Formats: sequence, structure tokens, C-alpha cells
Amino acid sequence: MSTKTRPDWDRYFLDLCEAVSKRATCDRGRNGCVIVKDKRIMTTGYVGAPAGLPHCDEAGHDLRKVIDFNDNISQHCVRTLHAEQNAIIQAARFGIPLEGATLFCKMTPCRTCAMMIINAGIKRVVCEKHYHADKDTLEMFKQACVELLVMSDEVMKYDKQ
Repeated sequence: MSTKTRPDWDRYFLDLCEAVSKRATCDRGRNGCVIVKDKRIMTTGYVGAPAGLPHCDEAGHDLRKVIDFNDNISQHCVRTLHAEQNAIIQAARFGIPLEGATLFCKMTPCRTCAMMIINAGIKRVVCEKHYHADKDTLEMFKQACVELLVMSDEVMKYDKQ
């Protein structure tokens, strides 16, 4: 008789995000995303430049300063698409409907990804940690009735934030 405990579905798909993230091509945010419907993987995505364009790992980062609504300054690499964006784009490219799906990712999605998630019809988001600027995302998800489960109260930290 085995004493090993099987992970629940949320943990299983979050763990798969870590495997997907190993394909990422920006070392600032090696994130992965898995979109699931009825416990089946619909699509995956990872952080990377658009197909055919140079990756951060090859050309370096294209960092830009961003000022938020509270005048906080942070730096973002604009060379890459986010894992969530790439997963949604892959679904669109191959005709995979995401209505009612669950999206798994490392941290709460940014504002732009949140808007894409809402418009794609994704109804649930599960992530490990909070993004440092997730106030808008939390409010939009609440208004759009997108269920959000964040496994930890910890805020994701990364280099040159």
C-alpha cells in the first residue's frame, strides 16, 4: 500500500506550469502557463519573443520604465509576450475555444493579460503568488466574475523589477 499522496488538480496543473516555463527565453521571468478545460490541457504558453524575432537570451533585454497610477516606477522587458498571452494566442491560432476554461500561471496576471483572459471567456485563474502590480487585475476579475485562486500571499520578486 502506497503512502504517497496524489496532488489535487490545481497543484498538478500548477506543477506543469513550471515544466512549461523551462522553454521561456527571458531570464527575468521564466514563466509558464497552462489552460485547462474539463481537466484536459487545451494549450500552453511561456514567456518569449514573437516567433522569428530575437529572444532576450540571444539579444538581451529591452527594458522600459513604466509608471503606474500611484507614480511607482518599475522596469519591464518589452521584447517578450507573457506566458498567458502566448497560451491564448496559441488557442486562437489553432481554433481551440477557451470559454469556461481555467488558466494556471506563476503569478496573478498583469492588467493586459487580465483583459485578454476576460475576453477569451476564461472563468477561473489559479496562480502561485501575487504580481507586484495586481490591483487592477483583482478588481477586473471581480467585476467580470472570473474566479481567482492565489496559493500564497507572497509577492513574486524578480531581477531589475
